[in-house]
Amino acid sequence: MAEELTPATPEDESEEPIKKRKNGLYPGVSDELAENMKSGWADTELHDLEPIAQAAETAARRAALSARFPGERLVVPAGNLKTRSNDTEYPFRASVEYAYLTGNQTEDGVLVLEPAPDGHTATLYLLPRSDRENGEFWLSGQGELWVGRRHSLTEASTLYGLPVSDVRELAGILREATGPVRVVRGYDAGIEAALTDKVTAERDEELRVFLSEARLVKDDFEIGELQKAVDSTVRGFEDVVKVLDRAEATSERYIEGTFFLRARVEGNDVGYGTIAAAGPHACTLHWVRNDGAVRSGELLLLDAGVETHTYYTADVTRTLPVNGRFSEIQKKIYDAVYDAQEAGIAAVQPGAKYRDFHDAAQRVLAERLVEWGLVEGPVERVLELGLQRRWTLHGTGHMLGMDVHDCAAARVESYVDGVLEAGMVLTVEPGLYFQADDLTVPEEYRGIGVRIEDDILVTAEGNRNLSSGLPRRSDEVEAWMAGLKG
Repeated sequence: MAEELTPATPEDESEEPIKKRKNGLYPGVSDELAENMKSGWADTELHDLEPIAQAAETAARRAALSARFPGERLVVPAGNLKTRSNDTEYPFRASVEYAYLTGNQTEDGVLVLEPAPDGHTATLYLLPRSDRENGEFWLSGQGELWVGRRHSLTEASTLYGLPVSDVRELAGILREATGPVRVVRGYDAGIEAALTDKVTAERDEELRVFLSEARLVKDDFEIGELQKAVDSTVRGFEDVVKVLDRAEATSERYIEGTFFLRARVEGNDVGYGTIAAAGPHACTLHWVRNDGAVRSGELLLLDAGVETHTYYTADVTRTLPVNGRFSEIQKKIYDAVYDAQEAGIAAVQPGAKYRDFHDAAQRVLAERLVEWGLVEGPVERVLELGLQRRWTLHGTGHMLGMDVHDCAAARVESYVDGVLEAGMVLTVEPGLYFQADDLTVPEEYRGIGVRIEDDILVTAEGNRNLSSGLPRRSDEVEAWMAGLKG
């Protein structure tokens, strides 16, 4: 990795081997080189751009936001780069609220909705092209020579369908602003500092909650993106099955890396840290170390999702026999989880309570636990006391979208106590987990963890399983794996 030029210091000046520089910027940069770098560059302005695919949708989302907060200035930042170590940064991912409203994904961007007589005037504030006159484009670590070309403000206006201005001027504009202001907090400390005396935590939280609840029902563009994410994820699972023999020779990391390749080739990234949990690691709900052994005769719990270039992520789990065949006890537990998931999916209907699918799946699992003698019945008592949760552990699903756990700031009454509507997308993911050190269950159960997870779209008629391309029933899983390994 190339090392950036470092700023000049007084000591650098005294030791400059060329001559004392009038530009005074960086060591090793003569006046002649600095002058040379200003000129001789072709005009690269792009004139044939088309608006982004979701431009109509982002405009409609901004209109809904405007209608909710009339007469108020609304500020939605993308966020800034975060340092990974020393002078390297994490890959940037814009805030979901910002990307949802603009489609833009560049760091330091800010969307501002200014009150107007007929609603709001939206302006997107972005960094312009790197300045060649002052040397920024090649001397700054974030200059275009180092990190790549940015769109000009004119290009960005065409792409995103709204006026675009220089973000470097925004802090001053906001300091002078009058009237009520709301900002989405937690992404841009500089923007928040410019609004310190103009905003309140309560009012800002109302803005965040509205933007979270606005994503509960997906539009057609979003549903299409989620299907693309799921389709890529299905191919990623197929990739993993084909290399399970290599994973056995290495570790869970091979599985993680195999899936990651698919995510980066077909999408933006993985939507969350891949869980590649083999053997007893499957009983750790968020096992992301992925450094354990992969052994024939054990199960692999793979929980993974591809994120599209527009930030929509799949979230799918399959529990697979490493050698392609379930043992008797593995199949017994797997089939119980499958039956629970079937009951949960069947409960996903427009007009149903959100909690219904969880309750349906938990009932099936409780019935099995009583049937196996692991907990004393009757089933109603088990459910009332929550005794099944020692082995079921988690909720049966969550909303899905631009965040893997989407709409997290929504009010309880709008989400978990709410009612399902056509256009909602959620996961259904029951599981059973028998910890390796659980002395309350027979030894043959210990160390077995099973989860099956699919992404379900609520439709006007019922539901559609977006991830139906991956088999779920135990015999179908075995046949699918045999065909891929064959």
